[in-house]
Amino acid sequence: MTKRFGFTLAEVLITLGIIGVVAAMTIPTLMNQTGQAEFKTGLKKAMSVLNQAITMNVALDSTDFSGLVNGNATGSIYSMFTTRMNVISTGASNVILGAFNVGANYTLFFNDGMAVTFPTVATACVQTSNCRLVVDVNGTKKPNRLSLATIGNTTAGVYDQFVLDFYNQQVMPHDGKAKYLLYN
Repeated sequence: MTKRFGFTLAEVLITLGIIGVVAAMTIPTLMNQTGQAEFKTGLKKAMSVLNQAITMNVALDSTDFSGLVNGNATGSIYSMFTTRMNVISTGASNVILGAFNVGANYTLFFNDGMAVTFPTVATACVQTSNCRLVVDVNGTKKPNRLSLATIGNTTAGVYDQFVLDFYNQQVMPHDGKAKYLLYN
């Protein structure tokens, strides 16, 4: 009998089959977690950029969200966002902001691909005024679905659009899903 110094074809095929089965089971989960991490990072960046814009507006114009007017004139929320942020295009739409159908909205597209939609009637935003915006962390790129429902403490169903409240000198998450992603 001679000594073998290698693997048989059957041993190699069985090993490759096992590796294939393990990869087929783990790759979808890995891809899903990667996408959720992308949305989580995008939400944190969007919150930071929006809060920096209002801080800059307070420093330069001594006006926060509670002192801004509606429409797109100087001194409006629209004017503040377009002046203080890198807006590459704007638009108006009649979309539903989360669960709040408020009629006409402004949509601002930024140079990093993010889009922000807020009502044209938003004015004098204080904590009790329900001034809300939807931030789409990847703009027109899919999936373009809202992350509204909280499912326990998991991030299941995290999509790329989040509802945020803006008032006084801050932008805060509106729903449980955005709060969970932001603080965990």
